[in-house]
Amino acid sequence: MKKILNIISSVKGNESYSNKLSGAILEKLTAAYPGSTVQTHDLTKNPFPHLEASKFTAFYTPEEARTPEHREAVKHSDEAIRELNNADIIIIGVPMYNFGIPSTLKSWIDHIVRAGVTFSYQEGGMPEGLVKNKKVYLTIASGGVFSDGPLKSYDFTEPYLRTVLGLIGLTDITTFRVEGHFRGETKETALPKALGAVEEYAY
Repeated sequence: MKKILNIISSVKGNESYSNKLSGAILEKLTAAYPGSTVQTHDLTKNPFPHLEASKFTAFYTPEEARTPEHREAVKHSDEAIRELNNADIIIIGVPMYNFGIPSTLKSWIDHIVRAGVTFSYQEGGMPEGLVKNKKVYLTIASGGVFSDGPLKSYDFTEPYLRTVLGLIGLTDITTFRVEGHFRGETKETALPKALGAVEEYAY
């Protein structure tokens, strides 16, 4: 039995390739771990607000010294981190928008990456992640092929996510990709190929 957090960031809903891939992973996980619970957070319907000065101030104010305004400013971040800490497995659906991640996903990340809460600086200035022993699946969808070939250097989705999630201790990451679904030669095979990879993976 596992607690699964499913993060959606595609605006395409049921037509989204990243959502289809995440759904396939959910099916495999719930079959492999009967009785598992799934919490889905759709960032396109319930986005986290962009960071403002008031939120930064609240983040760095000790809890015992926070005013009611501070507590209001930090509540979204606390909620996101609580969801993260409660999960055993995190699935993050990632459509590639302009070579990067959606702004709603970036806002969620800005709320879960907090010094002293999800990571800390050790002696010498090296960071240590505090969110540990969790499995992460990334489902990345892109119209072109970015995992290899001439466009690889244009991919700012997986490299960024592996870096920033690794900062807070999420290092056990597996990536599945639907790529090339806008290209004529791969349009029809992109999703079946990705779903096949999900099917073959040992969960």
